Amino acid sequence: MGAKEPCYITESKLKCKKRGMNPHEVASPKIFMTEQDLQLKRKSYSEILSVVSFFSHKLLDSLKGTPLLIVISDAEGYLLDMVGDEAIKSTVNQFGIKQGSLFTQEDTGTNVISLSLQQRHPITLIGEQHYHTFLYNIACYGAAFHYTDEDNLLGSVCIMMPINYQNPLFLTMLSQVVDSIERELLLRKQNRKLNIMNQIMLSRTRNGIVITDEKGYTIEFNEFAEKISNNSRNSVIGRRIYESELTGKYFKKVIEHGEKYENVELKFLNKNGEQVVCLFDAQQIYEEDKLVGAFGQFRDITDRYLIEEKYNYLAYHDDLTGLPNRRFIQKEMNSLIQTFTEEKKSKFAILYLDLDRFKVVNDTFGHSNGDVFLIEVSKRLMNCLGLNDILARMGGDEFIFLLKDFDDNHYVIETAEKILKQFKYPFTVNSNEFHTTVSIGIAIYPSTYIPLERFMIYADTAMYKAKSQGKNEYVVYTADLLNNSIEKLKLEIDLRKAIKNNELVLHYQPQVCIKTKKIVGVEALVRWQHPTLGLIYPNKFIELAEETGLITEIGEWVIEEACIQNKKWQESGIPSLQIAVNLSTQQFLKLNLVDFVKNILVKTKLNPKYLVLEITESMAMDYNYSINVLQELKKLGVCISIDDFGTGYSSLNYLKKFPLDYLKIDQSFVRDISLDENNVNIIKAIITLAHNLNLKVIAEGVETKEQLDILQKYNCDEIQGYLFSKPLSASHFERTLPKLLTEINNIYLRG
Repeated sequence: MGAKEPCYITESKLKCKKRGMNPHEVASPKIFMTEQDLQLKRKSYSEILSVVSFFSHKLLDSLKGTPLLIVISDAEGYLLDMVGDEAIKSTVNQFGIKQGSLFTQEDTGTNVISLSLQQRHPITLIGEQHYHTFLYNIACYGAAFHYTDEDNLLGSVCIMMPINYQNPLFLTMLSQVVDSIERELLLRKQNRKLNIMNQIMLSRTRNGIVITDEKGYTIEFNEFAEKISNNSRNSVIGRRIYESELTGKYFKKVIEHGEKYENVELKFLNKNGEQVVCLFDAQQIYEEDKLVGAFGQFRDITDRYLIEEKYNYLAYHDDLTGLPNRRFIQKEMNSLIQTFTEEKKSKFAILYLDLDRFKVVNDTFGHSNGDVFLIEVSKRLMNCLGLNDILARMGGDEFIFLLKDFDDNHYVIETAEKILKQFKYPFTVNSNEFHTTVSIGIAIYPSTYIPLERFMIYADTAMYKAKSQGKNEYVVYTADLLNNSIEKLKLEIDLRKAIKNNELVLHYQPQVCIKTKKIVGVEALVRWQHPTLGLIYPNKFIELAEETGLITEIGEWVIEEACIQNKKWQESGIPSLQIAVNLSTQQFLKLNLVDFVKNILVKTKLNPKYLVLEITESMAMDYNYSINVLQELKKLGVCISIDDFGTGYSSLNYLKKFPLDYLKIDQSFVRDISLDENNVNIIKAIITLAHNLNLKVIAEGVETKEQLDILQKYNCDEIQGYLFSKPLSASHFERTLPKLLTEINNIYLRG
């Protein structure tokens, strides 16, 4: 349900398909210039390439640390130059992408160079917008450039980078670069066409112009030069230009040594004390092969320079909070580690912060309010900064303190305690008041050298330990913590093997109709039969599966296995039961979910009405996405249940429109139903709401007859819990089904 891709990309991909191009094969250029033709082309493009190269390197400098490659083509699509990341350059060379190769859609499919030359505006081509799958991990931005006076297409400038670095800001920066290139090319073209006097246009040009005689004495100094330099024309004319602190050394080398300067960046203050930035050119002037003087011009690029400075600022600062960002803090720490290796050994430490329950804030109040909350958090954290400390936002809800040059490690602990105190008081965002806490991992740089990456791992490990211990606290890194992380890594490796080795199993917990006392369904619950650790319950590995992305693969296995088992039961004569399966958030958001469920139902020949898919309230917060997916699932004939109802945040309007069949009351309300009147009222309200929406209600976690009686009193539809049965293996469920039905009847008969 992402944004619709531009029509010209769609059309290009359709053309590729019609030509019979295989999207899974590497498409390389087929036509290459000879070395001689390439040199001739580059020579004819020499001035254009020099301009493009200059601004390309400016762009690279402003994005230093970001792995990207800039490619430059002519108007036909021949690649003339590549600058930037050597690793990317080496990789694309393997695909035949090198100087002299011709990019056409016929040979290379949907590509950024061809599309840039075709379109009248800058373009993006990211991930699956490419036709060929080997480019899915690449983000590309491109724009054509012209001689704007004739609208004469000259070529294109394109940026390539790994997809995880994509950012709309790059398209804006590329537009600025292309605009600068076109203006510079146009200026040079005009300068070539005019003679010296017409070039100058002393009274009209927006460039500062200086002309000297062959001995360096100034003979012309236009009005714009006066404005830029703060010098009057009368004070300059007749004086030797060599005396100028700003340009004297350049003119001296031009006149006496024949040197030529282009685009020298000069900075100085105007009469108001404001910084002025100019590009300065200087060259000799000849008349019939005789040196008659020197010509220099200033082009004011102050506005463009300030924009570039802003981009540089954004590259090292978080645009939401204004704090330094990950790139900035890592640069600072690398600098400290470098001084450490030079035996200065200044003390420093990091406090890695992760907000507790921030996802709840986002899901409950929306991302815009989540952003306001992060700004408020950053303001409070600023109160904890010492004189030499730096606070940065690492991204999302993670922050980091860099503490430097402190005398004693107690300072680090005091800072952590000061941070925790900032979260004792509630935050108010748009009249909404709520509490949150923070988990802090502390790493103090050791007395021997370690690289930055390992140092960050220390702090990250300590932070996760703080979370696992109940949150709202700090943990100082020790070697034992890393050993525990290694154990976690080993468990991850085992989990990946578990999927391949069929070590996962399903247990099934009965769901009983409260009126008929019959088992009408089961919930499929995954377990891991570890070869050495025995049976592992989901609370030990599901979070790890979510962190590593394995949760989707596990979830798909659960759906298929549950459908297979249910069909086996039906064929063996067991009365037809519905089987409920929990969907993870990652699984629900996967674009092929509907097709996957459809294929499994076809493969197993299970009637869709016997499959119930359970989602949580928080998963349905994106209304447009959720309504589309749920409607498509309902078209298949499956049932939909909202799991753990009452623990999240549901818009009743959304709930009314979702194609649901069941609401499942969370066991936290059931647990104390006999002790807490508030829980009784909540359950009554949920049941009434559900029945008014023509939904059935399932209560989970029912463990006592008293709980059953209360739920029966308020017309709950179905019951699930240890009162009737714990989750059972498939074989155990089959063997004990008759006995289980008898026990259920006996429970109802109890007083």
